[in-house]
Amino acid sequence: MRTVISRRSLIKGIGAATLAPVLPPMRSIAQQEARPWWLGDGMLQESAATPKIACAIDFGNGVTPEAIRSVVQIGVSHVLSGGPTIPWTVSQLQPIVNRLKTAGVTLGNLMIGGFPNTIYGRPDRDEEIEKIRQSIQAAGRVGIPVVEYNFYAHRAVEGYYEEVGRGGAGLTGVDYGRMKDLPPLAEEGTHTLDEMWDNITYFLKAVIPVAEKANVRLALHPNDPPFPQSRGSQQIMSTLAGWKHLIEIVDSPSNGITFDCGVTQEIGEDPVAVCRYFGSRDRINHMHYRNPHILKPYLEYDEGFIDEGDVNMFAVMRELIKVKYSRELYPEHPRAIDYDRARGPIPGYPGGGGYTGDVYDIAYAKAMLQAALVVERGKN
Repeated sequence: MRTVISRRSLIKGIGAATLAPVLPPMRSIAQQEARPWWLGDGMLQESAATPKIACAIDFGNGVTPEAIRSVVQIGVSHVLSGGPTIPWTVSQLQPIVNRLKTAGVTLGNLMIGGFPNTIYGRPDRDEEIEKIRQSIQAAGRVGIPVVEYNFYAHRAVEGYYEEVGRGGAGLTGVDYGRMKDLPPLAEEGTHTLDEMWDNITYFLKAVIPVAEKANVRLALHPNDPPFPQSRGSQQIMSTLAGWKHLIEIVDSPSNGITFDCGVTQEIGEDPVAVCRYFGSRDRINHMHYRNPHILKPYLEYDEGFIDEGDVNMFAVMRELIKVKYSRELYPEHPRAIDYDRARGPIPGYPGGGGYTGDVYDIAYAKAMLQAALVVERGKN
């Protein structure tokens, strides 16, 4: 999971506006005053108190009607994306938020990046941090509740390769052996855990007070892949102990994590227990929902279809409801399916997919959510 953000392949618009009528706004149950005519009573639905299933959307060419339709037609009313170059401004963000809102869609998470001096503790980091503070303030003014970020010394993408799954579908293999002996990159250097913890502590103490005042939550994604070293540098967010330490540096709801149940399984931890730990403390500020198959924790695994990995996805969804998580849930890393391949090259991870893969994952996540809501209601 790549345009401005490096973590996600973004949904492209499908269909032409000239070939189909404009849809009326589809509002989530949390947004609407009256239920839409097409919504029946057979299953419990997403609400203000539940996770919000979200899609990525590409803002690179503006918020097009086609991009909005591609989300609304599959029953999704919350989106996320990569943000512009820092510093963000209200004049940049407000038109995007307004256009989505007109269609009944909420922008719930914007990824921020472009601050290497801050990550590496270099001169001029204070200038970058000020741009981040301004960006957080702009996000708060337009009502974007979550700003997500990464803090990698190096992202170990060299460990990815394509594998073939069921029916020839593309899966993403991950193997530390493919990159463990690679040298450091000149522009990154090498960094110890102590250095990286010092750098992020400096960052958090500078930005979290601003985020609190702006009513914005920051969500740091774990290191993925969570290899023990990446081109000579250690990674602060590659262990559960690191995730726990992060939220202790500045004790605030604005200082939280992206809980990724896939990465949790990759490091050999129990996703349900980890969800309970961070959810009970209200420190899950964003959620990634995917299901890898683990061969060796930390070192070797496959990212396959959401319904066939080692994570009990239903148990994770039930735990999210139990801890009252109500922000966005992103079913990410779709698989490469022939229907998408036939429509052109698919950008992103080796073995990664496109819109059809996203639809598959989102439909699965919606079913898990509805089933979990039915079970939890039956217990009360």
